[in-house]
Amino acid sequence: MKKAKLLLEDGSEYDGYSFGSERSTSGELVFYTAMTGYPESLTDPSYKGQILVPTYPMIGNYGVPDDEFENGVSKYFESEKIHCSALIISDYSEKYSHWDSARSLGTWLKQNGVPGLCGIDTRALTKKLRNNGALLAKIVFEGEDVDFYDPNDDNLVAQVSTKEVKTYGTGKYKVLLVDCGMKNNILRCLLKHDVTVKRVPWDYDFIGEDYDGLFISNGPGNPAMCTETISNLKKAIADDRPIMGICLGNQLLALASGAKTYKLKYGHRGHNQPVLVPGSHKCFITSQNHGFAIDEKTLCADWRPLFVNLNDGTNEGIEHVSKPFFSTQFHPEASSGPVDTEPLFSRFVESIKQWKNEQ
Repeated sequence: MKKAKLLLEDGSEYDGYSFGSERSTSGELVFYTAMTGYPESLTDPSYKGQILVPTYPMIGNYGVPDDEFENGVSKYFESEKIHCSALIISDYSEKYSHWDSARSLGTWLKQNGVPGLCGIDTRALTKKLRNNGALLAKIVFEGEDVDFYDPNDDNLVAQVSTKEVKTYGTGKYKVLLVDCGMKNNILRCLLKHDVTVKRVPWDYDFIGEDYDGLFISNGPGNPAMCTETISNLKKAIADDRPIMGICLGNQLLALASGAKTYKLKYGHRGHNQPVLVPGSHKCFITSQNHGFAIDEKTLCADWRPLFVNLNDGTNEGIEHVSKPFFSTQFHPEASSGPVDTEPLFSRFVESIKQWKNEQ
């Protein structure tokens, strides 16, 4: 394996060995705590511009599945390609075994032009990120230096959103899905119900469109960059048609309602984040991937918290006090796991049915 260096903006250096694409790159270094699910995580558009550090030491032992599609949606991946800038792990498993594996993780990274380094103490990296917060970093191969890059300075949503309008399913109820960097499992979960999904770009002007429910997807980066989406949502919440948002969609809905967001120190990324329903003892284990959060103190009187993070008390969802609008900071569609909160999709579709019956 070819040697390369991981350089951090604080001046620290780590020596590693390449098992992916041998090219220098840079981005925001973040850690995530999932033990499994690297094919799903790496293809999550919310990781655009970020260098991922799994806390689990051994990665790659079950390989990567092949490209298969069902109903026009990838069967195994959350988008059409790997979106993260690079992968940093401790121990790379060259040998892999799984019933649906078709290639190694290293081969897949090379096919996508994504660097991967192993042999690095990811425990030390994670401790540094927990103490200092997310840091800019770069992977440098000999003779090929690059500048540090802060993805939060760019409109990443515009880079990962669909460029054209697409339609899925033939159900009775019409869902308009604003794609801000959508995970494919959102589509899979919606299509389990009697719906037709119209997927539109992040800046699509849907005001005046014929739909029964509005869905705002997850996505990468700073929510304040999505000014067009926020402007459209301000008009949408003046209506009564049901709205559901996930992750970035939660933040955009809050911004449209007049609340504010802020950047977390090191974000929430993994499959084991506990959230609580306020005023109850009801807790769920959730999958999360976000670096920004809603400032709950800035919510207006028409909105209230729907979930709260039990680790740090940050907001994990909001709902309107009288209209059928709600959103979650976590991923109820998960992929990969857990599926504790997938019934929230049923809540959204049921609110659509109720709204239709009242018309």
